[in-house]
Amino acid sequence: MENPHPDLQKRITKLIGERPTAFTRVQGGYTPAARWRVSTAAGKIFVKVATTPLTASMLRREYHAYQCINGAFIPELIGWEDDEDEPILVTEDLSDATWPPPWDMEQVEGVLEQLEVMHGMTAPLPPFEALHGHWNSNWQKLADDPKPFLSLNMASDAWLQKALPVLIEAENRCETSGQTLAHCDIRSDNICVTAQGVKLIDWAEACLANPSIDLGFWLPSLAFEGGPLPETILPDAPEVAAHVAGFFAARAGLAQIPDAPRVRLVQRQQLETALPWAARALDLPPLDPVDQ
Repeated sequence: MENPHPDLQKRITKLIGERPTAFTRVQGGYTPAARWRVSTAAGKIFVKVATTPLTASMLRREYHAYQCINGAFIPELIGWEDDEDEPILVTEDLSDATWPPPWDMEQVEGVLEQLEVMHGMTAPLPPFEALHGHWNSNWQKLADDPKPFLSLNMASDAWLQKALPVLIEAENRCETSGQTLAHCDIRSDNICVTAQGVKLIDWAEACLANPSIDLGFWLPSLAFEGGPLPETILPDAPEVAAHVAGFFAARAGLAQIPDAPRVRLVQRQQLETALPWAARALDLPPLDPVDQ
């Protein structure tokens, strides 16, 4: 069994105020941050440790979100230690929770209920534009360089050229700003169902935004995993569909991210349901995937 470096074990022991009895490495996530389930005499806790400058920055943002947000949908914060290279975040352990998929409608409705509660709140967090302004104008960026998208073989160049003016106009109409608490990274791997209800993890992208954007980014992954179509949950939102599909279309075909090598695969999976959603919502011609 792999254990943390002895120096890291000492830091964790000092931070939580008791000696761990066991460490279990937790696999998953899309960055190289180290994740541990730590057993103590009092129970289990979850420890996340940054391992790169990017993960250190994300972990600091996540800790700030934990400081700002109170709600049944966010795990309990247990401890924090900043460090120039390896900050440590400690939260409650959720290993005994249920982690979809598969999804059933009761679970979907439970997530929607918690999102409604969260979207009724605000918090002293950055606005969407400050944190995620680079998420905008995706279809225009793709129009300037369509090769990465076309390499995915999800649609032909002819389809794209016909669809681009509609997609660009719809995305430009999409309002991203707002005063609503938004998670901005809702996917099944960040959602679990506990005895106390639904909880969301990984809060590094949290900001103030339009709640429809926050909800819209969850729906393609939900549909990919066998859940309902996006418009079943968020009807009459063509501009959101265009914005969400554009985000994935502009990124899924790019080179892998060294600090997050699995992200492009997940983005492609989400594009597989987001792009048809946008096409349906905007009455675009049916997609014409290119034979490989």
